[in-house]
Amino acid sequence: MTALGLVAVGCGDDVATSEIDLEGLSVTVGSKNFTEQYVLSEILLQALAANGAGVTDAVDTGDTPTTRAALEAGDIDAYFEYNSTGWVEILEQGTPPDSDGEALTEAVRELDADNGIEWLGRSTFNDTYGFAKSPEVAADTRATRYSVEAFDLQAMAEHLEENDDAVVCVEPEFTERADGLVLFEDETGYEVPDSQLRVLEAAEIYEATALDDCDFGEVFTTDGRIEAFDLDLVVDDGVFYVYNVSLNVRSEVYDEHADDLDALVRDILRPMSQRRMIDLNRRVSDGEPVADVAQDYLRRFDIV
Repeated sequence: MTALGLVAVGCGDDVATSEIDLEGLSVTVGSKNFTEQYVLSEILLQALAANGAGVTDAVDTGDTPTTRAALEAGDIDAYFEYNSTGWVEILEQGTPPDSDGEALTEAVRELDADNGIEWLGRSTFNDTYGFAKSPEVAADTRATRYSVEAFDLQAMAEHLEENDDAVVCVEPEFTERADGLVLFEDETGYEVPDSQLRVLEAAEIYEATALDDCDFGEVFTTDGRIEAFDLDLVVDDGVFYVYNVSLNVRSEVYDEHADDLDALVRDILRPMSQRRMIDLNRRVSDGEPVADVAQDYLRRFDIV
C-alpha cells in the first residue's frame, strides 16, 4: 500500500511509487512525552497498520531515559529519537556531536548497533533547543534603526546579569542534560543562578512566557506554540546542537522486515520539512486531534 521513491508533482507535494508489505510484523510503538513525539508516533502507528503490521500503542512512554529503557527492555519496539540526544545522552560520548546531521546520524547508527538498536532514516527538520522571549522583553529588545544588532544568547546573558529579578523557565531535563542549559552557560560565561531559574513542565513554558511570567522560556524550535503565542526567539548562532529525528527500532524486530521498514520510514520522513513539522505541531497544539493530523499527513503524501 505504501510507496518508496517519492517524486514531485504539480502541487509541489511528494508522492510514492512502490509497495510495502509488513504482514506478520508486530510492533509496539512508544514515544517521549511532548507534542512532536505524539505526532510522529501516531503517523507511524497508522502507517504500520495500513501496511499490514500488527501495532500496539504505547505512546507517551515518558522522558528520554524512561523511553530508552523501555526500548532496551523490549517493552516497546520502536520510537523516534534525535541524533544529538543519542550521541550525548544515550551513548554518552565525551565530545560534542558533529554539526553535520547526516554524519552525526551515521555515527550514532554505528555505535548503537552494538546495543541491538537500529536508527532508520533521518529527518531534514531540526528540532533543536532555543529560548523564547516574553512579549515585554521582546518589546524592549526589538531591533530598531538605531540598534540593529540581533538579540542573541550573549545579549540574553547580559540581560540576566543586569536584571537579577529576570526569570528563565526550563523543563526538568534541561538543567541536567549535557546538551541543555550548560551549553548556554559555557558559551556566554553566565551561570544562571537558582534564583533566576523556574522549572516547569515543557507544555507549560510557552504560555507562561507569553504571559510574561517568564522573561525567557526554553523551547523546542519546531513547536507550533511558538507561532500560536507569537513568541520571538533569541538568536542562536549554532550553540545548541542539531536534532534530526530517526526511528529507533530493536534489531530483532527490524530484521524481520528490514527493507520494508527502511522504505516506510523514508516515506514518512522525506516530506517532513521544518515548515511542515512546525505546522503539524501547531495543529495539534491548537486542539486538532492528533489522529486526524497524522491521517491528513499520510494521505496528503500518498503514504497510505
